[in-house]
Amino acid sequence: MVREKVSVSTRTLQWKCVESRIDNKRLLYGRFILSPLIKGQADTIGIAMRRALLGEIEGTCITRVKSEKASHEYSTIGGIQESVHDILMNLKEIVLSSNLYGTSNAFISIKGPQHVTAKDIILPPHVQIIDSTQHIAWLTEPVDLCIGLKIERNRGYFHKVDPNFDDESYPIDAVFMPVRNVNHSIHSYGNQKKEILFLEIWTNGSLTPKEALHEAARILIDFFIPFFHMEEENFYLADAEHTISLSPALFYDKVTQLIKNNKKLLLKSIFIDQLEFPPKIYNCLKNSNIFTLFDLFTNKQEDLLKIEHFHREDVKQILGILGKYFALSLPKT
Repeated sequence: MVREKVSVSTRTLQWKCVESRIDNKRLLYGRFILSPLIKGQADTIGIAMRRALLGEIEGTCITRVKSEKASHEYSTIGGIQESVHDILMNLKEIVLSSNLYGTSNAFISIKGPQHVTAKDIILPPHVQIIDSTQHIAWLTEPVDLCIGLKIERNRGYFHKVDPNFDDESYPIDAVFMPVRNVNHSIHSYGNQKKEILFLEIWTNGSLTPKEALHEAARILIDFFIPFFHMEEENFYLADAEHTISLSPALFYDKVTQLIKNNKKLLLKSIFIDQLEFPPKIYNCLKNSNIFTLFDLFTNKQEDLLKIEHFHREDVKQILGILGKYFALSLPKT
């Protein structure tokens, strides 16, 4: 456990980690302060951060299991101590970390008698297990345990649907949220005119509380950035009585016209989440600090291919969208 004495700045707004500890591999704790704040600000920030920490940060989970030996979810398999349902519940508790986009596959293939744990899962290279000792099953006889796993990165909570009997697979309720709990509290001082915000964060070990805090802050910033831009960028048609949002086609017409008038300024103010990029392309660009069209046009086609998980097909999709709507392209070299 690490503790630090809390000191309050009277000048610039600052944050600090005042306590951190590792309860176990699957439970990390951090306590942070933000100060000095004017009365009322701490609650505003605390509520927003709590919601972002619990609901917006992505995590990685096993979401489906396939086994040819299981006739139904509540059946048993000879030579295995746990029922199929118990094994599914144990797999649900496996904590994973990844930079996965979309879904991926993993599997377990092992012969008993022995104790099957998370370390026996054969994973793709971009997925890691946080606690390899997590229990899955006991094989009490020399039987084979062969199961396929579907791994997915997402956010929030995924409620399982009916089993897919066509491919003998079973869904698992997935809690993608890497942040297990968040508390925020407020300390007032200076005749109740100043405040300190305290944030307590517990994570499942796939990221540290500090990393979770940074990710939640980044997500909130991304949400609010569009409000900073000039009025024209809202792309609304207004008259005395009505305000009407432009259709996607008119949006791109408006953008093209504005780019011709002031290309650099407009490229800086058009964010990639306003375009029709698929989720994988959008996430790859964002993780490479490409947030606007201006950021995108500072890169050549070959530069984009250096981005992790990026392929030539992804570059072609980007070029297709830029050419279709803006008659623009990226230099090759």
